[in-house]
Amino acid sequence: MSQRINYAAASPGGFAAMRALQAHVDACGIEHALLELVKMRASQINGCAYCLDMHSKDARAAGETEQRLYLLDAWREAPFYSARERAALAWTEALTRIADTHDVPDSIYDECRQHFTDKELADLSFAIIAINGWNRLAIPFRSRVGTYQPGEHARAK
Repeated sequence: MSQRINYAAASPGGFAAMRALQAHVDACGIEHALLELVKMRASQINGCAYCLDMHSKDARAAGETEQRLYLLDAWREAPFYSARERAALAWTEALTRIADTHDVPDSIYDECRQHFTDKELADLSFAIIAINGWNRLAIPFRSRVGTYQPGEHARAK
């Protein structure tokens, strides 16, 4: 598939707004490894090849194991994720699929409250909103998959 448009060039203001949200998420204090898992999981749900390529490369470059990345889609059955990561992944799935459910169950919220402060849970939600937004740009405009190099977007800031 070929790229349809370069959305960053087509709407520099919109792109700058998305980059500002991403900059907040990147600096919010939530551990980088957890944010990469969240980005991967949301991108798996949304089927965003560009973001899966990018975040798997960034996660591996930051020391994430292949085993944890390969089993992320089955995180509930795999013993390789901490309780905090599991809460974040459940929150990610609930927010990413909110159009289907129109709710986030109290059980997921209560689990998150055990592992995240108010600020962390708000910032985790902003991270999920951001990756879902990036997915919704990369998929319809067919961002080129496979050319991303680890850390490329961090260097472009």
